[in-house]
Amino acid sequence: MAKAAQKITLSPSRDIPFDKLVLSQSNVRRIKAGVSIEELAEDIARRGLLQGLNVRPVVDAEGVETGMFEIPAGGRRFQALSLLVKQKRLAKTAPIPCIVRDTASEILAEDDSLAENMQRVALHPLDQFRAFQALREKGQGEEAIAAAFFVTPQIVKQRLKLASVAPALLEVYAEDGMTLEQLMAFTVNPDHARQAQVWEAVKNSWNKEPYAIRRMLTETSVRASDRRAVFVGVDAYEAAGGIVLRDLFQGDDGGWLEDPALLERLVAEKLQAEAEALASEGWKWIEVATDLPYGYSNGLRRLAGDAAPMTDEESAALASLLAEYRGLEEEYSGQDEYPEDIDARLGQLEMAMEALEQRPLIYDLAELGRAGVFVTLDRDGSLAVYRGYVRPEDEPREETAVQDGDGVDVMGQGGDVGVSSWKPSATSAGGTVITSGGQPIGVDASEEEDDGALKPLPERLVMELTAHRTLALREAIGRSPDVALTLLLLKLVTDTFRTSSASGSCLDASVRHVYMSAQAPDLKDSVVAKLVDERHAAWEADLPLGDDAELWDYLSVLDQGSRLALLAHCLSFGINALHEKVNPYGAGISASGLTRRMAHADLVARAVDLDMVEAGWEPTVDGYLNRVPKARILEAVREAKGEGTAQLLDHLKKGEMATEAERLLKGSAWLPEVLRRADLAAGDGKPIAEGQGEDAGEPEDVDLPAFLTAGLPESAASMMAAE
Repeated sequence: MAKAAQKITLSPSRDIPFDKLVLSQSNVRRIKAGVSIEELAEDIARRGLLQGLNVRPVVDAEGVETGMFEIPAGGRRFQALSLLVKQKRLAKTAPIPCIVRDTASEILAEDDSLAENMQRVALHPLDQFRAFQALREKGQGEEAIAAAFFVTPQIVKQRLKLASVAPALLEVYAEDGMTLEQLMAFTVNPDHARQAQVWEAVKNSWNKEPYAIRRMLTETSVRASDRRAVFVGVDAYEAAGGIVLRDLFQGDDGGWLEDPALLERLVAEKLQAEAEALASEGWKWIEVATDLPYGYSNGLRRLAGDAAPMTDEESAALASLLAEYRGLEEEYSGQDEYPEDIDARLGQLEMAMEALEQRPLIYDLAELGRAGVFVTLDRDGSLAVYRGYVRPEDEPREETAVQDGDGVDVMGQGGDVGVSSWKPSATSAGGTVITSGGQPIGVDASEEEDDGALKPLPERLVMELTAHRTLALREAIGRSPDVALTLLLLKLVTDTFRTSSASGSCLDASVRHVYMSAQAPDLKDSVVAKLVDERHAAWEADLPLGDDAELWDYLSVLDQGSRLALLAHCLSFGINALHEKVNPYGAGISASGLTRRMAHADLVARAVDLDMVEAGWEPTVDGYLNRVPKARILEAVREAKGEGTAQLLDHLKKGEMATEAERLLKGSAWLPEVLRRADLAAGDGKPIAEGQGEDAGEPEDVDLPAFLTAGLPESAASMMAAE
């Protein structure tokens, strides 16, 4: 006969007055670090005691119950109740719900205490996210939720943001199919369809890192730190209906603007408004462009204006500032350094005086009526206005013949003198013709058919790369008087002994500014462009331009070093190391001429010790890697980081490969063959990049992507890098 299962009897529950309860020494929780009594007390005060205490009767030496009860499980709740009693918010005799264990029970008090702490299961994070969402849907605000659970409103916003991810992805997270960090990355873009699309793309990929997910979700957006966004302002963009994607879990530099077309329209409208305001000054034309290419003022004469005089009030203010500045200098002249507050005040005075001294220019009205203005964005997103440029076709007819070939304004900014790069349109405002030049449109990178063979670089890319090299050579020649003099002598000797003809002057040696028709958009912001511009501006400020007699006298008294430096600077603008399309029919350059030009340029590069890495060129996605076939990308990584690293990328799609290659090549000093010097060659005779070094191919420590080394022991990662 089967034995009946014994029925389970649960311990009874009862209310016990608070003053009849004491803590038990059998409670296993002894470590108090991280245990918050105050927050639990406030929670009990708000919603009452949600879980009763586990107690046992206290007996005397004879085993008789004393009427007191000890608490082996629930000590933290008891301490919170004690705090409320101490604060007189709870009566000493208030009944406390308790579960009373029989004194004859075989279960030890320590057993109860340990079980209560170990048997609890923490809430899954997704359940918490959804619970916060349910509270908000029922009318509870973020501040109220934060106060109820003793967290910051920012944490509540983060939890609610996580709960708003596509339901399908939340289920993947619930089943441990993705990490919390990956889920966080999906909150950047609220588009559920796009979230699901990205997850489908990465879930079976080797690259499921959060940064890759964020990049894919924001790849069609514009960063808030972009100069266009800075110029328009994020608030104005949002007021126009634009959406800003934000990352609540890490620094996002202001977020991403999701509607680039709207942003471009707002930029154009704001630039147009600025141009219309400038039209009241009386200019003949105003050219508006988000980007001005290097060489925008090619062939244009710049007006020389006079600084506007100061008013009596401005003169008095400047005198007052100067007196205070000199007084502070004299007072603290005997000290090694200025006190912090005095140093700050001197800086404020300098800025105020500089603002007063930077006067607007006043132009001759007759000249102003034939001149124009460029309106564009500076690199930091501020408005940039360049006034006073006269096109050759606007010069007075009687003056044109006399000034033929003169008047080029900014260094290195052009091709043939006298040819304007900009043409007016029919749009006018207040008598001033306002034109709008768009950004240059580059060739879109595509997933081309790739048979793995090394094909020649695209001609447009070669032209852009040689534009970088030409500008770098100009900068180098400008600071190398000895090389410049040798180059000039080479030109003169060639002209003299190779039956060149001279006409119109006793000496037909000249420098023709060469316009870079193909150039990367960032060329004008490069390191060498800035150096050339600064050097040109310094010379332009000193030279008495416009009067040949005065200029002759100025040049005659220059010391030899300054004469050579000026010669080098002027000669540098004739540097032409550009690759151009060969025209076999006579117009343009011939194949032999192009070969001779590039060989000649390499001689000059060797003489000035040109290093394109130091000149600021790097292999970026937009500037090189996305413009060449995958085989070229792998070749670059192989040369810079070794065969093992290249093999890690060879299975990627073009876009992903270019992005990873940019990261791996950063700081490696790798250069494409177009930018390398012929004299810097490896032992086997193959050209290498400046700064690349003899050990470029050695499998030393390679900076592998984190997703390739995650979970691998250090030795395995090293073997992968060296393979």
